[in-house]
Amino acid sequence: MIEGQDQVGRAAQGLRHPGPPGGLLQAWLLGIIAFAVILFLLVQARFILISLVIAIILFSLTSDVIRWVGGARIGRLRIPPVAASIVALGIIASFLFALAGLFLSQANTVVTTVAQYTDPAQRAVAELFSWMGEDVEAAVLLSMQQFRVADYLRTLAGQASGILSGVVLIVLFVGFLFAERLFFSAKLTNLFGDPARARQAEAVIGSIIHRVNRYLLVKTLVSAVTGALAFAAMTAFGLELALAVGVLTFVLNFIPNVGSIVATIAATLVGYVQTGDTVLTLGLLAVLTSIQFVVGMVLDPLLLGRALRLSSFGILLSLAFWAAVWGVAGMFLAVPIMVAVMIVCAHVDGLRPFAVLLSRDGVPDTRPTLSDEGPQKMPIRPEVRA
Repeated sequence: MIEGQDQVGRAAQGLRHPGPPGGLLQAWLLGIIAFAVILFLLVQARFILISLVIAIILFSLTSDVIRWVGGARIGRLRIPPVAASIVALGIIASFLFALAGLFLSQANTVVTTVAQYTDPAQRAVAELFSWMGEDVEAAVLLSMQQFRVADYLRTLAGQASGILSGVVLIVLFVGFLFAERLFFSAKLTNLFGDPARARQAEAVIGSIIHRVNRYLLVKTLVSAVTGALAFAAMTAFGLELALAVGVLTFVLNFIPNVGSIVATIAATLVGYVQTGDTVLTLGLLAVLTSIQFVVGMVLDPLLLGRALRLSSFGILLSLAFWAAVWGVAGMFLAVPIMVAVMIVCAHVDGLRPFAVLLSRDGVPDTRPTLSDEGPQKMPIRPEVRA
């Protein structure tokens, strides 16, 4: 009788406290549900979130300058941080509105030009398969004509009016971020309840800002050099639309890995459509490929150094994910978001394995983590001797 009561008691206790397998399954289910909810919110609120991310990037790019200007003196007068923030906000707003006005004024011209080149470009690509027979050439042409590039661009041009709304939203976000930065340190201290942990959190945020700023500045310089060289190559070959190809190369170079390939193919197609000369087109392709290779493999790593130690495969996954969630804007923002995620994960003990996977060499950072036990030392990168 007593043994039966013990068995019933153990069974009841098992029901009240399920074993590890059931708890693990519940945790996985909750994780999947949470991921689905977050993904739904990212898609549904993408206009606001994209504007917010761009505003944070612009704020981080100007925060160091504002801090320097706020500490400068003109004679005995010291420039107030509020005045520096207002001037920076005015410059950002003027730049964004000018850029939006330029895009809106040239949208119809871009659509018309692309529509003129779409059909010849499709026929030119199909002609490359003519050596395989007329049936293959016709099949390639038919498959390429399924892509309505001009219709897609007209749809984008019709949505261009939303750019002004986005610019207004970005400027508002940047303005509020400038206002909040004056009280940010005090908020962190009150949030953590410990000045030491607040300083650690501020160091993490500073690390994110530093790395993202370095990446964007270096990428802008590298993209400008690549665009200028592409413009020079198109001009040297006597081709039209050299300036447009240079600007396109500059913009697409901000998309890692994929952007340079798309820019090279587009420039080569433009050259082939204009000349119809296979030898000249191959020469142009060789020059543009050499430019992308030298700049991407030599200049880019030389300037970035060890500031951006991201896994190439991780960059591709991030690019694919954010392109699926936020479209073209997500492709441009994929790397800055990945940098921020990696640094945050590197400073939180429970998330550090994710930072190791996202890093290129398995050592994402060497700064103290934000653990409940206080600062901890990171593993030291082993020395490699020749």
